[in-house]
Amino acid sequence: MAEAADIQGTRPSPARRWLRRTASAVLGAPLLAGLLAVPAAGAAPAAEPAKAPTGSRTVDVSLNTLTPSVPSEDDTLTVSGTVTNRGKETISSAEVDLRVGPRLTGRGEVDDAAKRSGYVPGADPVTVGDKYTVKFPKLARGISQDFTLTVPVDKLGLDDPGVYQLGVSVSGRTTTAPYEQVLGIKRSFLPWQPEESDKRTKLTFLWPLIASPHVTAETRSDEQQTPVFTDDDLAEELAPGGRLEQMVALGSRLPVTWVIDPDLLASVAAMAGKYEVQSGDTTVPGKNQAAARQWLTALEKVVEDGKVIALPFADPDLASIAHRGKSVSGTLSHLQNASTVAATTVETILHVKPSTDFAWPVNGAVDSSIVDVATSAGAHNVIARSDSFQETAALPYTPTAARPIGGGTTAVVADARLSTLFDGDMSRAGASTLAVQRFLAQTLALTEQAPDNERSIVVAPPRMPTAAQAQTMARALEGLSGDRWTQPLDLVAAAEVKPDPSATTKVPPASAYPKKLRARELPTQAFQDIRTTQGSLDSFETILTQPERVVTPFGNAVNRSMSTAWRGRSLEAQQYRDAVRDYLQSLTSEVQLIEKSDVTLSGRSATIPVTVQNKLVQGVDRLVLQLTSDNIRLKFNDDGSTARLPVSIAGGHSQSVKFDFDTATSANGRAQVTARLFTEDGTPYGKEMTFTVKVSEVTPTVLLVIAGGLLLLVLAGIRMYSHRKRAVASDTADGDGGGPEQPSDPAPDTGPESGAPSGTGEKVDR
Repeated sequence: MAEAADIQGTRPSPARRWLRRTASAVLGAPLLAGLLAVPAAGAAPAAEPAKAPTGSRTVDVSLNTLTPSVPSEDDTLTVSGTVTNRGKETISSAEVDLRVGPRLTGRGEVDDAAKRSGYVPGADPVTVGDKYTVKFPKLARGISQDFTLTVPVDKLGLDDPGVYQLGVSVSGRTTTAPYEQVLGIKRSFLPWQPEESDKRTKLTFLWPLIASPHVTAETRSDEQQTPVFTDDDLAEELAPGGRLEQMVALGSRLPVTWVIDPDLLASVAAMAGKYEVQSGDTTVPGKNQAAARQWLTALEKVVEDGKVIALPFADPDLASIAHRGKSVSGTLSHLQNASTVAATTVETILHVKPSTDFAWPVNGAVDSSIVDVATSAGAHNVIARSDSFQETAALPYTPTAARPIGGGTTAVVADARLSTLFDGDMSRAGASTLAVQRFLAQTLALTEQAPDNERSIVVAPPRMPTAAQAQTMARALEGLSGDRWTQPLDLVAAAEVKPDPSATTKVPPASAYPKKLRARELPTQAFQDIRTTQGSLDSFETILTQPERVVTPFGNAVNRSMSTAWRGRSLEAQQYRDAVRDYLQSLTSEVQLIEKSDVTLSGRSATIPVTVQNKLVQGVDRLVLQLTSDNIRLKFNDDGSTARLPVSIAGGHSQSVKFDFDTATSANGRAQVTARLFTEDGTPYGKEMTFTVKVSEVTPTVLLVIAGGLLLLVLAGIRMYSHRKRAVASDTADGDGGGPEQPSDPAPDTGPESGAPSGTGEKVDR
């Protein structure tokens, strides 16, 4: 917006006074210094890249602290930092000066000032005064010196409220240029709003609690189902000074909207009890229960009166699903499940009811397919960003965040300038201080764009801020305390603010999605792997007597496989999916057929047992064991060449399933029998097993021969018996009639009869 013209008869504007000071300094400068400075500036492009910096880039200036960030009239401004000589020569008579002005108009001027490097006469203001300087007699090559500048605010020449440019410069002399010149400068911003504004911008700041997946699908077989973690890195983030600990501690005193991944809560809750951590091919007990409990307690206290937004469980990558996953069957159902589980998880752990009505694509980049996927999972609000949802009406101000985009869906468009200010390495004090001052400057400049048009602005910072980024964000928000030109608003309320009728509501097409973001998406193969794992899980679930012990940990692991945290980490993502699949296969293989040796059958019928083993701790049922013979003459009684029997086995046991065979019409020979387990719906389960059945048939001719031989033996016995009986009767008639038997009498021809049952003639070799 154009700067307002000065009105005759009023006090000169800060910009005009700044121009007068600059003009005096320029006219009073020695002509020789100006002439010598031009070749020096012109020589820089010809210098080789390896050479040391020259001119106003010779000294590196870092502004480490600037307090107060938003001064009042009675305050004293303190600026501290470090100057480092990057040149080849020693600098003599070095002087560190503070420069304030001019007043910047509009957000664009703030951006331009932040991008500018090197001293620019006419654009950079003159120094505040000789009383507020720090001098170093010498500044040797490669040497750094700390400085602190202290200036009463009423000496800065601040008049009208607004954003003023602030700079710290280093002047000095070198042997090559023995005249005073600016050898280094660093710019920042000084927001000036001594009194509260009647019109303030509503500001919504998202405070995300999101982490990478750390929990596997594996649980121990105890009653508590002790979870297994891939590593113990989450404990480091929860410990004092850790990233997540800092997020909770800092956010507890700020007016923010908490955006939480329920998987993080579930993982920390699991860590608060007994847990184990993978270590090579084994696991070791976890030892960080105290840190987990302390973090959960602190968070629960912080959010009890605040607004909580619950993302779908494990923060699924909406763009990857929209662009590569939705064509794979089952993917959208996983997303819907992740949304359903979210509310329950947050309520159970934090005892607050969250809003699950928001979707947050990566970097707020949206297109029509992403919006469709988000709404299919139940979201009615999509958190976008202004560099994706660009304005088309050339508005002279930043419009309100909420935009209706059709179908009852609202795009909450976060401000890209404010949201990206905290990217990068904020562990350096200079970078952090500049980000804070630039954030404050941008919010004030935004409010001044249309002071009579109150707007609602949303800031969506990095998804997983580092501890340093979180600290910088907190300092920036603390600078807004006092509600001088902003007032806090939660995200739910921001989504309901009356939209600006001039703001764009057109969702970008798929072709507009950034190529850099698309290149980091999960591949289609990832969703195909997930589908395969889910299919195995579905079959496994149907046979379990306690399916929840398996469905819950594996369902969560499947959701984690779609997490946004895997972006740019394709190898780790693949390893996680493979681990989930392999562990599921190891569980399903615990229910298996025991290998069987060849079987020999003789006789008309036989019973063959097949053993099914269950090594799981829980029972299995609704299984069917099927045997199939490749010889149609080997029958399972009246069932033909195929027979099926139900299987139900307690945990840790085996069961022998017996099948009756009929070989009456078959010939001698071999038959291949295949055993296979199926679920009740006919889905194959596990590997099939094949064994050989040898049949030894007794033919009718052989039976006749055997019967004839037996008949001859019986007849011979009868004849011998009759002959002996007649002989005994003859002897009795010739003798004394029944006298005692003599020692010389012959013994009986047959032994005593046996009372044992006769054999069946059937043999089964196992």
